Amino acid sequence: MKPTDVRKPDYYHKVVDCQWACPAHTPVPEYIRLIAAGRYADAYLVNWHSNVFPGILGRTCDRPCEPACRRGRVEQNNGEKPEPVAICRLKRVAADYKGDIRARLPKPAAKKNGRRIACVGAGPASLTVARDLAPLGYAVTVFDQDPRAGGFMRTQVPRFRLPEAVIDEEVGYILDLGVEFVGGRRIDSMKALLSEGFDAVFVGCGAPRGRDLDIPGRQEAAAQIHIGIDWLASVYFGHVQRVGERVIVLGGGNTAMDCCRTARRLGGEEVKVIVRSGFDEMKASPWEKEDAMHEGIPILDCRVPKAFVHDNGRLTGMIFEKVRAEQDAKGHRKLVPTGEPDEFHACDEVLLAIGQENAFPWIERDIGIAFDERDMPVVDKTTLQSSLPQVFFGGDAAFGPKNIIWAVAHGHEAAVSIDRMLHGEDITVRPPPQVRLLSQKMGIHEWSYDNDILPDARHKVPWAPAEKTLSRIDVEVELGFDPATAWKEAQRCLNCDVQTVFLHDKCIECDACIDICPMDCLTLTANGEEDELRQRLTAPALNLAQDLYVSGELRTGRVMVKDEDVCLHCGLCAERCPTGAWDMQKFLLEMTHAGSGCRDAKREAA
Repeated sequence: MKPTDVRKPDYYHKVVDCQWACPAHTPVPEYIRLIAAGRYADAYLVNWHSNVFPGILGRTCDRPCEPACRRGRVEQNNGEKPEPVAICRLKRVAADYKGDIRARLPKPAAKKNGRRIACVGAGPASLTVARDLAPLGYAVTVFDQDPRAGGFMRTQVPRFRLPEAVIDEEVGYILDLGVEFVGGRRIDSMKALLSEGFDAVFVGCGAPRGRDLDIPGRQEAAAQIHIGIDWLASVYFGHVQRVGERVIVLGGGNTAMDCCRTARRLGGEEVKVIVRSGFDEMKASPWEKEDAMHEGIPILDCRVPKAFVHDNGRLTGMIFEKVRAEQDAKGHRKLVPTGEPDEFHACDEVLLAIGQENAFPWIERDIGIAFDERDMPVVDKTTLQSSLPQVFFGGDAAFGPKNIIWAVAHGHEAAVSIDRMLHGEDITVRPPPQVRLLSQKMGIHEWSYDNDILPDARHKVPWAPAEKTLSRIDVEVELGFDPATAWKEAQRCLNCDVQTVFLHDKCIECDACIDICPMDCLTLTANGEEDELRQRLTAPALNLAQDLYVSGELRTGRVMVKDEDVCLHCGLCAERCPTGAWDMQKFLLEMTHAGSGCRDAKREAA
């Protein structure tokens, strides 16, 4: 193998599994250390710069960082259910205890630059574009059909998960940057919007149309059958305040979980979720399913809806066919009837949460914006630009339904594209991230980070009493960590961003580091092809998703090889090394956002 080129930002970035998995590349270990130190405002601002909505995401994020967390991997042999650090809920701690940070936020631009940007939709993608561009002097106008900004975060995420005060606060930080919000205005024509003279238009209107279910009885019982996302919005606006006693929710995603838990609070005594897939194949996050079941809501899987049953238009129940999942010769999953009798489930109302679709009837097809065979805009996945150069898409509007953190990531990238375009620069040239490595050495055996990791199991977030939360729609269920528990949970973090940096010209091949490594990550050996080399390390490196570090050739012709998979970043190798060949260096990666740092002239001067 060739020596590993650690000058490439992606090498150490990938070692920080949580940051690598985060679409916005939030520096997770950095803000967790700040929380452990009680520096909540600093931790919040690290988040705010990267993911824009720390308080909102600390309650609602899909947490792609947590399945990637190294803590779960290294605990696999130490318990029945190894669990990652509670990264998401620690983010909320920063938001809950930060105090007043407004003085530390960017200020509105003292002078406008003469460029006007329109954002269609006031959800997380559009608000991120506004947050990034407004301080640079752009006149940003955000349009939304609803009277208040926030998009689906406000209208479709229930208040028992996300209090309105948190949305008001974090959306307010963005609008206070001089962003103009035009609420109550639905954009009905892209052609008309472009005629208003905007220099760029960002479309972040989400995926606003819920899928329907066309099976027998749908039209006859329509009054008691509701599209899930529309129903959740109706609950938010107060149009729906009660439901029938018996409610069936169809669907296996997070919207279905929000629907069933909301129905439980609006009078549903017998609420159940019925899904066609297997339980483990549901799209809902595992914790969302657990929360629903914790509130007494059963989830019945492998049942395909066949008909709505009604009595002269009044819904009485549904009929389901039981199925099992099988794979065909090509490995594709298909649902096969079990042959058991159909099931009848009585109900008074049905909520359809079986998916969402994009709808762009307001974008004329003769203005230069290309659409594909699925009637989706053709959008560049890197620049977010459409075939009409001044129009960009992001969030669910670009590639279909995902989640808040992906929408934020799209917003950052679109803002970079808009900023470069309006400075006459090639938007396909993407600015590299800023990278720093800083030694943590303070003495012979002392580091400036705490490498004494607690062996605790993951701490559980306390809940408010069920009799209180189930009686009202606006009582938040999770109470969040208190500072003492937050400190304990933060101490579970392995500090994966503190990298083991090897200087091969200082190594005397004494094996001291190999002897002391608690995970058998290190090996001094002859070089070879990767497949063969992985098998003859001190402990075979079986996780191909994790890289091997291979040093330059040492004095004996051997190389130092490190398996990055289960390294604890404990620093024992560096403490033991008599020559300082190993060092612990903090890796800081900061994505380049819109502004002078993303432009060619600035980078060339640097």
